[in-house]
Amino acid sequence: MKAVVYQKPFSVAVADVDTPGIQHPNDVIVRVTSSAICGSDLHMYEGRTAAEAGIVLGHENLGIVEEIGSGVASLAVGDRVVMPFNVACGFCKNCLAGNTGFCLTVNPGFAGGAYGYVAMGPYLGGQAEHLRVPFADFNCLKLPPGEQFETDFVLLADIFPTGYHGCELAEVSPGESVAVYGAGPVGLMAAYSALLRGAAKVFVVDRVPERLAKADAIGAVPIDFTQSDPAGQIRDHTDGEGTDKGIDAVGYQAQGHDDGRDTGHEEPASVLNSLVETVRPTGRLGIPGLYVPSDPGGPDEHARHGQLLVSIGKMFEKGQRMGTGQCNVKQYNRQLRDLITAGRARPSFVVSHELPLEQAPMAYEKFDQRVEGYTKVVLHPALAA
Repeated sequence: MKAVVYQKPFSVAVADVDTPGIQHPNDVIVRVTSSAICGSDLHMYEGRTAAEAGIVLGHENLGIVEEIGSGVASLAVGDRVVMPFNVACGFCKNCLAGNTGFCLTVNPGFAGGAYGYVAMGPYLGGQAEHLRVPFADFNCLKLPPGEQFETDFVLLADIFPTGYHGCELAEVSPGESVAVYGAGPVGLMAAYSALLRGAAKVFVVDRVPERLAKADAIGAVPIDFTQSDPAGQIRDHTDGEGTDKGIDAVGYQAQGHDDGRDTGHEEPASVLNSLVETVRPTGRLGIPGLYVPSDPGGPDEHARHGQLLVSIGKMFEKGQRMGTGQCNVKQYNRQLRDLITAGRARPSFVVSHELPLEQAPMAYEKFDQRVEGYTKVVLHPALAA
């Protein structure tokens, strides 16, 4: 089959790889109809992980069940399904507690597994024509048949639940004010989710005009951090108090800023420290943005080992609380699916491009450079080039 394969930093290719088959009675094989490129994929693309050549990429996957293992009970050939990026067993201690992002079974020696991602287990990604799904009864979420809501439903694999997870970590409640740092796909989903949860005012911080325009279009207040200090801008909008809650949708590749001036280099703790300044005393911070224990491209020795200089003293002084960790997609995907089918949510507003699989190398390059309005790309393997 054709698949998007990581080659080396800043290089992916569409190559021929073996088509996956049933390996366990609980497996299904899905014919992929949509697979999105995620900002997390860019960490590998840029050489900021230990990824080796040959990884088949893609953890945001939707498709049609084509083959089922003998032990699969709830699925049938022809079912339309979307899979959480988390590969999970459903029966370990963490899965039973709902923490499916930290499954103890699928990736021995590590809490958590995922499709097409370095160190997350032996699971091929879905930027390909077919995908093997293990523990399929647990991992597949059934969707209405047909093609309706395709680009909405594919976002249930990761970014819509992850944005919502940021709000859950921050405990966003109706009537509150929320600051979201980062207007990439996850940041926009966090802002959108905050509004769905009834937030009275949502601020979105970024520097890319197209992304800030999308934030404005959904009713958030765009904050351009290149104009002046974003925490100061937000305090000006909140009578000097700051927001009730804050969400970091950027992670460890945050860009530094000095009194509103983009410094042009990375400062991995800059968003965390800006959130501490932005959120009022006793407020809560949600951190769905990715931080890693090892970053080969970190700007200093501490950053290369996941050790950041965070303003813990100020955070303690303000009595703030923080929630972190990757999203447990299954906690949210069923309810978010039903919001989509009921017409209450249309997360596909973040999708800027729908392309055939063959154009993945170009899409990675442009998405990485944030050019030509590339905010979110969905690949369709069956789409003609």
